[in-house]
Amino acid sequence: MRCVHFLSLGACLLLLGPAVRGAPSQCPAPCHCHGDLQHVICDDVGLRKIPRVSEATRLLNLQRNNLGSLASGSFAGSKGLISLHMQHCQIREIGSNAFKGLKKLLYLYLSNNEISSIKPGAFEDLTELTYLYLDGNRISDLPKGIFSPMINLFILQLNDNKLREIKPGTFAGAKDLRWLHMSGNEISWLLPGSLDDVENLAILNLDGNRLSTYPSAAMSKLRVVEELSLAKNPMSSIPDNAFQSFGRYLEKLCLDNMGLEKFTDDAFNGMTSIKSLHLDNNKLRSLPRSMEFTSITNLTLSNNPWSCSCALAPLRQWMDTSRQRPDGLCTSPASQRGKQIRESTAFSGCKVKTKRAKGVRH
Repeated sequence: MRCVHFLSLGACLLLLGPAVRGAPSQCPAPCHCHGDLQHVICDDVGLRKIPRVSEATRLLNLQRNNLGSLASGSFAGSKGLISLHMQHCQIREIGSNAFKGLKKLLYLYLSNNEISSIKPGAFEDLTELTYLYLDGNRISDLPKGIFSPMINLFILQLNDNKLREIKPGTFAGAKDLRWLHMSGNEISWLLPGSLDDVENLAILNLDGNRLSTYPSAAMSKLRVVEELSLAKNPMSSIPDNAFQSFGRYLEKLCLDNMGLEKFTDDAFNGMTSIKSLHLDNNKLRSLPRSMEFTSITNLTLSNNPWSCSCALAPLRQWMDTSRQRPDGLCTSPASQRGKQIRESTAFSGCKVKTKRAKGVRH
Protein backbone atom coordinates (compact mmCIF):
# COMPACT_ATOMS: atom_id res chain seq x y z
CA MET A 1 0.00 0.00 0.00
CA ARG A 2 1.40 3.37 -0.95
CA CYS A 3 1.08 6.31 1.48
CA VAL A 4 0.44 9.84 0.24
CA HIS A 5 3.15 12.39 0.99
CA PHE A 6 1.27 14.43 3.57
CA LEU A 7 0.65 11.57 5.99
CA SER A 8 2.78 11.50 9.12
CA LEU A 9 5.31 8.69 9.29
CA GLY A 10 3.51 7.19 12.28
CA ALA A 11 0.19 7.17 10.46
CA CYS A 12 1.83 5.70 7.39
CA LEU A 13 3.35 2.86 9.39
CA LEU A 14 0.02 2.11 11.03
CA LEU A 15 -1.59 1.84 7.63
CA LEU A 16 0.95 -0.72 6.58
CA GLY A 17 -0.27 -3.26 9.07
CA PRO A 18 1.21 -5.36 11.88
CA ALA A 19 4.76 -6.61 12.21
CA VAL A 20 5.94 -9.84 10.70
CA ARG A 21 5.52 -12.69 13.17
CA GLY A 22 8.54 -14.40 14.59
CA ALA A 23 10.53 -11.24 15.35
CA PRO A 24 13.70 -11.84 17.38
CA SER A 25 13.39 -11.16 21.09
CA GLN A 26 16.57 -9.10 21.43
CA CYS A 27 17.20 -5.52 20.36
CA PRO A 28 20.59 -5.07 18.64
CA ALA A 29 23.13 -3.48 21.00
CA PRO A 30 23.59 -0.56 21.62
CA CYS A 31 20.25 0.46 20.06
CA HIS A 32 16.86 0.71 21.71
CA CYS A 33 13.66 -0.65 20.25
CA HIS A 34 9.91 -0.10 20.37
CA GLY A 35 6.76 -1.96 19.38
CA ASP A 36 8.05 -5.53 19.31
CA LEU A 37 11.16 -4.43 17.41
CA GLN A 38 9.15 -2.62 14.73
CA HIS A 39 11.15 0.56 15.44
CA VAL A 40 14.91 0.18 15.98
CA ILE A 41 16.59 3.41 17.12
CA CYS A 42 20.39 3.60 16.88
CA ASP A 43 20.83 7.38 16.81
CA ASP A 44 24.38 8.53 17.69
CA VAL A 45 25.50 5.33 19.42
CA GLY A 46 28.96 4.98 17.86
CA LEU A 47 28.13 2.37 15.24
CA ARG A 48 30.68 1.61 12.50
CA LYS A 49 28.66 -1.03 10.72
CA ILE A 50 25.00 -1.62 10.05
CA PRO A 51 23.32 -3.75 12.74
CA ARG A 52 21.30 -6.82 11.81
CA VAL A 53 17.57 -6.38 12.26
CA SER A 54 14.77 -8.78 11.47
CA GLU A 55 12.01 -8.70 8.90
CA ALA A 56 9.78 -7.44 11.70
CA THR A 57 11.54 -4.06 11.72
CA ARG A 58 9.66 -1.29 9.95
CA LEU A 59 11.76 1.75 10.90
CA LEU A 60 15.54 1.75 11.33
CA ASN A 61 17.17 4.96 12.57
CA LEU A 62 20.97 5.00 12.12
CA GLN A 63 21.54 8.77 12.23
CA ARG A 64 24.82 10.27 13.45
CA ASN A 65 27.00 7.18 13.26
CA ASN A 66 30.19 6.58 11.22
CA LEU A 67 29.23 4.11 8.51
CA GLY A 68 31.74 5.04 5.78
CA SER A 69 30.25 3.13 2.85
CA LEU A 70 27.23 1.02 2.05
CA ALA A 71 28.33 -2.25 0.50
CA SER A 72 26.28 -4.70 -1.52
CA GLY A 73 23.66 -6.45 0.59
CA SER A 74 24.09 -4.11 3.56
CA PHE A 75 20.50 -4.71 4.61
CA ALA A 76 20.13 -8.46 4.05
CA GLY A 77 17.51 -9.77 6.42
CA SER A 78 15.80 -6.37 6.75
CA LYS A 79 13.17 -7.01 4.11
CA GLY A 80 10.34 -5.46 6.12
CA LEU A 81 11.86 -1.97 6.30
CA ILE A 82 9.60 0.91 5.33
CA SER A 83 11.65 3.86 6.62
CA LEU A 84 15.46 4.03 6.75
CA HIS A 85 17.26 7.02 8.32
CA MET A 86 21.00 7.50 7.71
CA GLN A 87 21.56 11.26 7.96
CA HIS A 88 24.94 12.50 9.22
CA CYS A 89 26.59 9.06 8.96
CA GLN A 90 29.80 10.09 7.10
CA ILE A 91 28.79 7.84 4.20
CA ARG A 92 31.14 8.32 1.24
CA GLU A 93 29.97 5.68 -1.23
CA ILE A 94 26.85 3.70 -2.07
CA GLY A 95 27.77 0.37 -3.63
CA SER A 96 25.87 -1.64 -6.21
CA ASN A 97 22.90 -3.49 -4.69
CA ALA A 98 23.42 -1.70 -1.37
CA PHE A 99 19.67 -1.82 -0.70
CA LYS A 100 19.04 -5.25 -2.21
CA GLY A 101 15.90 -6.85 -0.82
CA LEU A 102 14.27 -3.65 0.50
CA LYS A 103 11.22 -4.02 -1.73
CA LYS A 104 8.89 -2.42 0.83
CA LEU A 105 10.98 0.68 1.54
CA LEU A 106 9.09 3.97 1.12
CA TYR A 107 11.38 6.49 2.85
CA LEU A 108 15.17 6.71 2.43
CA TYR A 109 17.04 9.53 4.17
CA LEU A 110 20.71 9.97 3.17
CA SER A 111 21.01 13.72 3.80
CA ASN A 112 24.17 15.43 5.07
CA ASN A 113 26.70 12.72 4.37
CA GLU A 114 29.88 12.79 2.25
CA ILE A 115 28.53 10.77 -0.67
CA SER A 116 30.57 11.38 -3.82
CA SER A 117 30.04 8.02 -5.52
CA ILE A 118 26.85 6.15 -6.31
CA LYS A 119 27.57 2.92 -8.15
CA PRO A 120 25.30 1.68 -10.97
CA GLY A 121 22.59 -0.54 -9.52
CA ALA A 122 22.86 1.09 -6.09
CA PHE A 123 19.11 1.46 -5.79
CA GLU A 124 18.14 -1.92 -7.20
CA ASP A 125 14.94 -3.35 -5.67
CA LEU A 126 13.64 0.03 -4.43
CA THR A 127 10.49 -0.25 -6.54
CA GLU A 128 8.20 1.12 -3.81
CA LEU A 129 10.46 3.99 -2.76
CA THR A 130 8.49 7.23 -2.68
CA TYR A 131 10.77 9.72 -0.88
CA LEU A 132 14.53 9.93 -1.46
CA TYR A 133 16.69 12.52 0.31
CA LEU A 134 20.26 12.92 -0.98
CA ASP A 135 20.71 16.60 -0.12
CA GLY A 136 23.86 17.92 1.52
CA ASN A 137 26.34 15.52 -0.08
CA ARG A 138 29.20 15.73 -2.62
CA ILE A 139 27.54 14.15 -5.63
CA SER A 140 28.97 15.54 -8.88
CA ASP A 141 27.59 12.98 -11.32
CA LEU A 142 24.52 10.76 -11.51
CA PRO A 143 24.94 7.57 -13.57
CA LYS A 144 22.42 7.16 -16.38
CA GLY A 145 19.37 5.28 -15.16
CA ILE A 146 20.46 5.36 -11.51
CA PHE A 147 16.86 6.01 -10.43
CA SER A 148 15.28 3.59 -12.90
CA PRO A 149 14.08 1.02 -10.31
CA MET A 150 12.09 3.78 -8.55
CA ILE A 151 8.88 3.65 -10.53
CA ASN A 152 6.96 5.14 -7.57
CA LEU A 153 9.38 7.94 -6.66
CA PHE A 154 7.44 11.10 -5.75
CA ILE A 155 9.99 13.43 -4.09
CA LEU A 156 13.73 13.61 -4.90
CA GLN A 157 15.96 15.94 -2.90
CA LEU A 158 19.37 16.67 -4.46
CA ASN A 159 19.93 20.13 -2.98
CA ASP A 160 23.43 21.24 -1.98
CA ASN A 161 25.56 18.79 -3.89
CA LYS A 162 28.17 19.36 -6.62
CA LEU A 163 26.15 18.47 -9.72
CA ARG A 164 27.46 20.24 -12.85
CA GLU A 165 25.10 19.07 -15.58
CA ILE A 166 22.02 16.93 -16.01
CA LYS A 167 22.19 14.49 -18.92
CA PRO A 168 19.51 12.59 -20.85
CA GLY A 169 18.58 9.35 -19.11
CA THR A 170 19.47 10.58 -15.61
CA PHE A 171 15.86 10.23 -14.45
CA ALA A 172 14.85 7.31 -16.68
CA GLY A 173 12.20 5.17 -15.02
CA ALA A 174 11.13 7.73 -12.42
CA LYS A 175 8.07 8.68 -14.46
CA ASP A 176 5.92 9.51 -11.43
CA LEU A 177 8.41 12.01 -9.96
CA ARG A 178 6.54 15.16 -8.93
CA TRP A 179 8.95 17.19 -6.76
CA LEU A 180 12.56 17.62 -7.92
CA HIS A 181 14.82 19.84 -5.82
CA MET A 182 18.32 20.60 -7.15
CA SER A 183 19.12 23.98 -5.57
CA GLY A 184 22.62 24.88 -4.42
CA ASN A 185 24.52 22.82 -6.98
CA GLU A 186 26.95 23.84 -9.75
CA ILE A 187 24.65 23.08 -12.68
CA SER A 188 25.60 25.16 -15.71
CA TRP A 189 23.65 23.15 -18.26
CA LEU A 190 20.52 21.02 -18.50
CA LEU A 191 21.17 19.05 -21.67
CA PRO A 192 18.32 18.68 -24.18
CA GLY A 193 16.25 15.65 -23.20
CA SER A 194 17.50 15.60 -19.62
CA LEU A 195 14.01 16.11 -18.17
CA ASP A 196 12.04 14.17 -20.78
CA ASP A 197 11.61 11.19 -18.44
CA VAL A 198 9.96 13.31 -15.71
CA GLU A 199 7.45 15.27 -17.76
CA ASN A 200 4.93 15.13 -14.88
CA LEU A 201 6.99 17.30 -12.53
CA ALA A 202 4.89 19.70 -10.45
CA ILE A 203 7.75 21.37 -8.56
CA LEU A 204 11.20 22.06 -10.02
CA ASN A 205 13.71 23.95 -7.89
CA LEU A 206 16.99 25.01 -9.51
CA ASP A 207 17.88 27.88 -7.15
CA GLY A 208 21.50 28.88 -6.74
CA ASN A 209 23.08 27.10 -9.69
CA ARG A 210 25.18 28.41 -12.60
CA LEU A 211 22.68 28.48 -15.45
CA SER A 212 23.55 31.42 -17.69
CA THR A 213 20.93 30.74 -20.38
CA TYR A 214 17.37 29.53 -20.01
CA PRO A 215 17.34 25.77 -20.83
CA SER A 216 14.45 25.91 -23.32
CA ALA A 217 15.17 22.54 -24.96
CA ALA A 218 15.36 20.70 -21.63
CA MET A 219 12.16 22.30 -20.32
CA SER A 220 10.03 21.90 -23.43
CA LYS A 221 8.67 18.44 -22.54
CA LEU A 222 7.48 19.47 -19.08
CA ARG A 223 3.69 19.66 -19.03
CA VAL A 224 2.28 20.37 -15.57
CA VAL A 225 4.85 22.39 -13.61
CA GLU A 226 3.10 24.39 -10.89
CA GLU A 227 6.18 25.86 -9.17
CA LEU A 228 9.47 26.76 -10.86
CA SER A 229 12.41 28.45 -9.19
CA LEU A 230 15.45 29.72 -11.09
CA ALA A 231 16.49 32.31 -8.49
CA LYS A 232 20.19 33.05 -8.03
CA ASN A 233 21.25 31.80 -11.45
CA PRO A 234 23.35 34.24 -13.55
CA MET A 235 20.80 34.47 -16.36
CA SER A 236 20.52 37.81 -18.17
CA SER A 237 17.42 37.16 -20.30
CA ILE A 238 14.34 34.98 -20.65
CA PRO A 239 13.45 33.97 -24.24
CA ASP A 240 10.14 33.70 -26.09
CA ASN A 241 7.77 30.91 -25.01
CA ALA A 242 10.01 29.94 -22.08
CA PHE A 243 7.14 28.54 -20.00
CA GLN A 244 4.59 27.80 -22.69
CA SER A 245 4.51 24.01 -22.42
CA PHE A 246 3.32 24.21 -18.78
CA GLY A 247 2.13 27.83 -18.64
CA ARG A 248 -1.51 27.10 -17.93
CA TYR A 249 -0.49 25.21 -14.75
CA LEU A 250 2.33 27.45 -13.53
CA GLU A 251 1.28 29.26 -10.35
CA LYS A 252 4.60 30.23 -8.75
CA LEU A 253 7.68 31.49 -10.58
CA CYS A 254 10.85 32.70 -8.83
CA LEU A 255 13.23 34.73 -10.99
CA ASP A 256 14.76 36.89 -8.26
CA ASN A 257 18.44 37.65 -7.58
CA MET A 258 19.61 36.67 -11.07
CA GLY A 259 21.00 39.83 -12.62
CA LEU A 260 18.13 39.48 -15.09
CA GLU A 261 18.14 42.32 -17.61
CA LYS A 262 15.24 41.62 -19.94
CA PHE A 263 12.40 39.47 -21.13
CA THR A 264 11.60 39.08 -24.80
CA ASP A 265 8.09 40.30 -25.62
CA ASP A 266 6.69 36.78 -25.82
CA ALA A 267 8.56 35.32 -22.85
CA PHE A 268 5.34 34.78 -20.87
CA ASN A 269 3.28 33.32 -23.71
CA GLY A 270 0.81 30.75 -22.43
CA MET A 271 1.37 31.68 -18.78
CA THR A 272 -2.25 32.17 -17.75
CA SER A 273 -2.47 30.92 -14.15
CA ILE A 274 0.44 32.68 -12.45
CA LYS A 275 -0.33 33.76 -8.88
CA SER A 276 3.09 34.40 -7.35
CA LEU A 277 5.89 36.03 -9.36
CA HIS A 278 9.22 37.08 -7.82
CA LEU A 279 11.37 39.51 -9.83
CA ASP A 280 13.19 41.44 -7.09
CA ASN A 281 16.92 42.18 -7.11
CA ASN A 282 17.50 42.15 -10.87
CA LYS A 283 18.33 44.70 -13.59
CA LEU A 284 14.90 44.87 -15.20
CA ARG A 285 13.62 48.04 -16.80
CA SER A 286 10.38 46.65 -18.26
CA LEU A 287 8.08 43.64 -18.32
CA PRO A 288 7.21 41.44 -21.32
CA ARG A 289 4.27 42.47 -23.44
CA SER A 290 2.87 38.94 -23.03
CA MET A 291 2.49 39.28 -19.27
CA GLU A 292 -1.05 38.90 -17.94
CA PHE A 293 -1.90 40.28 -14.49
CA THR A 294 -5.39 38.86 -14.07
CA SER A 295 -4.41 35.94 -11.79
CA ILE A 296 -1.50 37.51 -9.88
CA THR A 297 -1.88 37.83 -6.10
CA ASN A 298 1.78 38.13 -5.06
CA LEU A 299 4.36 40.13 -7.03
CA THR A 300 7.81 41.34 -5.93
CA LEU A 301 9.59 44.04 -7.97
CA SER A 302 12.01 45.86 -5.67
CA ASN A 303 15.62 46.69 -6.53
CA ASN A 304 15.22 46.94 -10.30
CA PRO A 305 15.91 50.06 -12.44
CA TRP A 306 12.33 50.39 -13.74
CA SER A 307 11.62 52.69 -16.68
CA CYS A 308 8.30 54.34 -15.88
CA SER A 309 6.93 54.66 -19.39
CA CYS A 310 3.67 53.50 -20.98
CA ALA A 311 5.24 50.05 -21.41
CA LEU A 312 4.65 49.59 -17.66
CA ALA A 313 1.11 50.95 -17.79
CA PRO A 314 -0.49 47.46 -17.46
CA LEU A 315 1.49 46.98 -14.25
CA ARG A 316 0.36 50.33 -12.89
CA GLN A 317 -3.25 49.58 -13.84
CA TRP A 318 -3.00 46.28 -11.95
CA MET A 319 -1.59 48.11 -8.92
CA ASP A 320 -4.46 50.58 -8.98
CA THR A 321 -7.03 47.79 -8.86
CA SER A 322 -5.18 45.29 -6.66
CA ARG A 323 -4.98 44.99 -2.90
CA GLN A 324 -1.27 44.48 -3.34
CA ARG A 325 0.88 47.42 -4.39
CA PRO A 326 4.48 46.14 -4.32
CA ASP A 327 7.53 48.37 -4.00
CA GLY A 328 9.25 49.29 -7.24
CA LEU A 329 11.16 52.51 -7.91
CA CYS A 330 11.34 54.39 -11.18
CA THR A 331 14.86 55.26 -12.37
CA SER A 332 13.71 56.89 -15.60
CA PRO A 333 12.61 59.28 -16.96
CA ALA A 334 14.55 61.76 -14.86
CA SER A 335 11.37 63.48 -13.66
CA GLN A 336 10.20 60.23 -12.04
CA ARG A 337 13.49 59.00 -10.62
CA GLY A 338 13.09 57.70 -7.07
CA LYS A 339 9.30 57.60 -7.17
CA GLN A 340 7.33 54.45 -6.48
CA ILE A 341 5.68 53.01 -9.61
CA ARG A 342 2.37 53.04 -7.75
CA GLU A 343 2.69 56.81 -7.15
CA SER A 344 4.31 57.94 -10.40
CA THR A 345 2.48 60.42 -12.65
CA ALA A 346 4.18 58.99 -15.75
CA PHE A 347 1.19 56.82 -16.64
CA SER A 348 -1.57 59.45 -16.68
CA GLY A 349 -1.70 59.68 -20.48
CA CYS A 350 -1.16 55.99 -21.22
CA LYS A 351 -3.78 53.79 -22.84
CA VAL A 352 -3.88 50.15 -21.86
CA LYS A 353 -5.23 47.74 -24.45
CA THR A 354 -7.92 45.44 -23.15
CA LYS A 355 -7.17 41.88 -24.18
CA ARG A 356 -9.97 39.96 -25.79
CA ALA A 357 -11.41 37.17 -23.70
CA LYS A 358 -10.09 33.85 -24.88
CA GLY A 359 -12.39 30.94 -25.49
CA VAL A 360 -12.46 28.32 -22.77
CA ARG A 361 -10.63 25.17 -23.75
CA HIS A 362 -12.32 21.88 -23.01
